Amino acid sequence: MNLSRRTITLGGLASAAASTVPLRAGRAQAQPTIKIGCLTDLSGPYRDLAGPGAIAATKMAVQEFAAKGFNVEVVSADHLNKPDVGATIAREWFDRDGVDLIVEVANSGVALAVAGVAKEKNKIFICSGSATSDLTGKSCNASTIHWVYDTYMLAKSTGGAMVKAGGDTWFFLTADYAFGKALQRDTTDFINAAGGKVLGSVAYPFPGTSDFSSYLLQAQSSGAKVLGIANAGADTINTIKQAKEFGIKMRLAGLLLFISDVHSLGLDVAQGIALTDSFYWDMNAKARGFSDKFIAKMPGDRPTMAHAGVYSSSLHYLKTVTEMGAAQAKLDGAATVARMKAMPTEDDCFGKGSIRIDGRCIHPSYLWEVKSPAESKGPWDYYKPLGSTPADEAFRPLDQGGCPLVKA
Repeated sequence: MNLSRRTITLGGLASAAASTVPLRAGRAQAQPTIKIGCLTDLSGPYRDLAGPGAIAATKMAVQEFAAKGFNVEVVSADHLNKPDVGATIAREWFDRDGVDLIVEVANSGVALAVAGVAKEKNKIFICSGSATSDLTGKSCNASTIHWVYDTYMLAKSTGGAMVKAGGDTWFFLTADYAFGKALQRDTTDFINAAGGKVLGSVAYPFPGTSDFSSYLLQAQSSGAKVLGIANAGADTINTIKQAKEFGIKMRLAGLLLFISDVHSLGLDVAQGIALTDSFYWDMNAKARGFSDKFIAKMPGDRPTMAHAGVYSSSLHYLKTVTEMGAAQAKLDGAATVARMKAMPTEDDCFGKGSIRIDGRCIHPSYLWEVKSPAESKGPWDYYKPLGSTPADEAFRPLDQGGCPLVKA
């Protein structure tokens, strides 16, 4: 296996490292090559929930897929959580490097930018790591698919459950970019619909904020029962840790909490928090099997739902390419996405599912509670089930998103 590494310098402001790993599916040199680019956060707050694990998951899908008649290569880069950096990398990959598909992108602002480039270039973008529901709403396009979760699903599952349990007054601490704003917006809709009330909110600069003390004190002074934590990754970890340190008495709603966050927090701190996760490594035998393969690639780590989504979406894409033929799939990204939507999805992470016309991949969502230290049997045994939402109810109805692909 040959490994080459290059650095892309973007306007003198940032850099992103990309690696190319040829994963040969056959011996014939004349076979077409499919290129998959994993664009992720390798140096910022989303590194643990996506990052190197997302690259490993992409390669797992390629290695486990018995491709016929084409070769597959995987490249990777760090978007630095900057939309202009992500868009520039995407454009270079599509124009210069022959990339056919971009996966992951754990940042909603970057994801929206990459979706626009994919549409312009008639290539494919499958998002697993970012959450904004606008990707299948007002910003949807025929070249983009959204896997795993979004802000509507998270708001309905976690936010709705908190209101039903008596958390009828809220204060939001929100990352000030596309993801945080969408998550606060969608959760607010469910709070209002259930008869609850939002008493206030504060948006903090993202990225770069690590001290949340003043925001937490402002939240507590509001008198709200629930603190809606509309952020993710390292920011969520810091928010919860500091809330505990400052003795914040509000109920904490981790609106997007990953198992990597719980692992970093420890059960002493995280116990009792309700969260939505569409994949948990110990939820069934097939999930455990996938997770065991993942931990062999990423020693010491269990996969997050973002990692599972990258594997699942890459696998479905490769199945589609095999059915269409690689040469045909490379010619027309939108046509390949249409074929992906026509084919049912099925894998060890999410079971059976489907992709709607708006690009939303649908599957059940699950509400979990973090175990206490006494309940846990060992490392990574962190969740106990509270409930689930069927696939056809978990995500926003087609006629409510404003996607231009959906005909009235």
